[in-house]
Amino acid sequence: MTYLFFSYFKDLVGREVTVELKNDLAIRGTLHSVDQYLNIKLENTRVVDQDKYPHMLSVRNCFIRGSVVRYVQLPPDGVDIELLHDATRREARGG
Repeated sequence: MTYLFFSYFKDLVGREVTVELKNDLAIRGTLHSVDQYLNIKLENTRVVDQDKYPHMLSVRNCFIRGSVVRYVQLPPDGVDIELLHDATRREARGG
Protein backbone atom coordinates (compact mmCIF):
# COMPACT_ATOMS: atom_id res chain seq x y z
CA MET A 1 0.00 0.00 0.00
CA THR A 2 2.90 2.33 0.70
CA TYR A 3 3.98 2.11 -2.94
CA LEU A 4 0.52 3.32 -4.00
CA PHE A 5 0.91 6.48 -1.95
CA PHE A 6 4.54 6.95 -2.97
CA SER A 7 3.68 6.88 -6.67
CA TYR A 8 0.74 9.22 -6.08
CA PHE A 9 2.81 11.75 -4.12
CA LYS A 10 5.53 11.72 -6.77
CA ASP A 11 2.97 13.16 -9.18
CA LEU A 12 2.36 16.06 -6.77
CA VAL A 13 5.97 17.30 -6.75
CA GLY A 14 5.93 21.05 -7.36
CA ARG A 15 2.43 21.45 -5.89
CA GLU A 16 1.50 23.02 -2.58
CA VAL A 17 0.51 20.62 0.21
CA THR A 18 -0.09 20.86 3.94
CA VAL A 19 1.55 18.25 6.16
CA GLU A 20 0.14 17.74 9.65
CA LEU A 21 2.51 16.05 12.06
CA LYS A 22 1.61 13.76 14.95
CA ASN A 23 2.57 16.58 17.38
CA ASP A 24 -0.20 18.78 15.80
CA LEU A 25 2.24 21.05 13.93
CA ALA A 26 0.92 21.73 10.41
CA ILE A 27 3.33 22.97 7.75
CA ARG A 28 2.30 24.22 4.30
CA GLY A 29 4.79 24.30 1.46
CA THR A 30 5.76 23.20 -2.01
CA LEU A 31 6.42 19.47 -2.27
CA HIS A 32 10.03 19.16 -3.43
CA SER A 33 10.48 15.40 -3.08
CA VAL A 34 9.15 12.24 -1.50
CA ASP A 35 10.78 8.82 -1.12
CA GLN A 36 9.55 5.25 -0.74
CA TYR A 37 9.32 5.70 3.05
CA LEU A 38 7.07 8.73 2.49
CA ASN A 39 9.73 11.06 3.86
CA ILE A 40 8.83 14.51 2.54
CA LYS A 41 10.92 17.53 1.64
CA LEU A 42 9.07 20.86 1.51
CA GLU A 43 10.26 24.21 0.22
CA ASN A 44 8.85 27.71 0.77
CA THR A 45 7.31 26.51 4.00
CA ARG A 46 5.13 28.35 6.48
CA VAL A 47 3.46 27.17 9.65
CA VAL A 48 -0.33 27.09 9.59
CA ASP A 49 -0.71 28.20 13.25
CA GLN A 50 2.02 30.83 13.53
CA ASP A 51 0.88 32.05 16.96
CA LYS A 52 1.33 28.59 18.47
CA TYR A 53 4.71 27.94 16.79
CA PRO A 54 6.48 31.34 16.51
CA HIS A 55 9.91 29.65 16.58
CA MET A 56 9.08 28.10 13.18
CA LEU A 57 8.61 31.41 11.36
CA SER A 58 12.15 31.47 10.01
CA VAL A 59 12.04 27.91 8.62
CA ARG A 60 11.78 28.00 4.82
CA ASN A 61 12.71 24.44 3.85
CA CYS A 62 12.29 21.25 5.83
CA PHE A 63 12.63 17.49 5.73
CA ILE A 64 9.83 15.54 7.40
CA ARG A 65 10.32 11.92 8.35
CA GLY A 66 7.42 9.80 7.10
CA SER A 67 6.85 8.16 10.49
CA VAL A 68 5.85 11.50 12.11
CA VAL A 69 3.25 12.43 9.47
CA ARG A 70 -0.40 12.24 10.52
CA TYR A 71 -2.04 13.68 7.39
CA VAL A 72 -1.11 15.22 4.07
CA GLN A 73 -3.70 17.66 2.74
CA LEU A 74 -3.64 17.69 -1.04
CA PRO A 75 -4.68 20.48 -3.38
CA PRO A 76 -8.33 19.89 -4.36
CA ASP A 77 -7.53 19.88 -8.07
CA GLY A 78 -4.69 17.41 -7.47
CA VAL A 79 -6.95 14.53 -6.48
CA ASP A 80 -8.10 12.10 -9.17
CA ILE A 81 -10.69 10.11 -7.23
CA GLU A 82 -11.21 7.47 -9.93
CA LEU A 83 -7.48 6.83 -10.23
CA LEU A 84 -7.21 6.37 -6.46
CA HIS A 85 -10.22 4.05 -6.36
CA ASP A 86 -8.83 1.90 -9.18
CA ALA A 87 -5.37 1.73 -7.62
CA THR A 88 -6.81 0.86 -4.21
CA ARG A 89 -8.93 -1.92 -5.70
CA ARG A 90 -5.90 -3.34 -7.56
CA GLU A 91 -3.83 -3.19 -4.37
CA ALA A 92 -6.58 -4.96 -2.38
CA ARG A 93 -6.63 -7.77 -4.97
CA GLY A 94 -2.88 -8.16 -4.61
CA GLY A 95 -1.73 -6.92 -7.95
